[in-house]
Amino acid sequence: MNATQIDQVRRFNRAVTARVGVLHDHYLGRERPIGEARLLWEVGEEGRDVRRLRERLGLDSGYVSRLLRRLEADGLVTVEPQHDDRRVRTVRLTDAGRAERAMLDARSDDLAGSLLAPLNSAQRARLVAAMAEVERLLTAGTVTFDAVDPDHPDARECLRSYVTELHERFDTGFDPARTLLPDPGELRPPRGLFLVARLHGEPVGCGGLKMPSDAPAEIKRMWVAPGARGLGLGRRFLAELEARAAEHGRDLLRLDTNRDLTAAIGLYHSYGFTEVPAFNDEPYAHHWFEKRVAAPPRQ
Repeated sequence: MNATQIDQVRRFNRAVTARVGVLHDHYLGRERPIGEARLLWEVGEEGRDVRRLRERLGLDSGYVSRLLRRLEADGLVTVEPQHDDRRVRTVRLTDAGRAERAMLDARSDDLAGSLLAPLNSAQRARLVAAMAEVERLLTAGTVTFDAVDPDHPDARECLRSYVTELHERFDTGFDPARTLLPDPGELRPPRGLFLVARLHGEPVGCGGLKMPSDAPAEIKRMWVAPGARGLGLGRRFLAELEARAAEHGRDLLRLDTNRDLTAAIGLYHSYGFTEVPAFNDEPYAHHWFEKRVAAPPRQ
């Protein structure tokens, strides 16, 4: 990025914050700032755990607690510990809270309409399309990648979803007992690692890296949740895993895939992988790839 890009982002931020009214303490003409209003939206009809609220909004616990206390004092929410684990607190809307949120929804619709009304139909289409693209890119930028144990609950959730999807997509189905599924120990340091991608604190993808002492590094069990596709996470996984392999002195990276995963095959080609003869006996593989790994830059 360069200074011109930074300046454009700052100007965009100033234009948006002024135009949608987030600088006012009475957001949308109500008696609360945007922080409290956004919290009411995020709680939703079913309620939400306080920890999930913090993760979704990217706010520290002290600030969220202050917002919740004000909403409780106004009779808009209740905050209660769960019966099975009193360390976990759940926020729910009261009847007054649901009425307030409905009012905010109506006024938010009016605000959105006021942004579009001065424009002609072509300009409206351009603005809405640009907003959708900005939202997609900003969302992609909030995804985090963390190395976790393969037995971590988020890792296990991703792997369950991975197996389910493959069973649905492969013309032969998918039986984990038949595949060369790595032993969890192969995806733990120093023999390997396992990454989980999270969006707003929720797991949305995973990827493993095997680093055996007698063979090249190998990418295993890379998966992105359907709802997170289109954010470039597959390419980010490849870049992260390649970088980790390079940090461990590996100069060759391998992977295999099934013929039904056409989008993945296209991704591997575009990322610089070259198709090679089979290097394992994976029963579900039809394509095998390799990529030379560049040494990490010297510090």
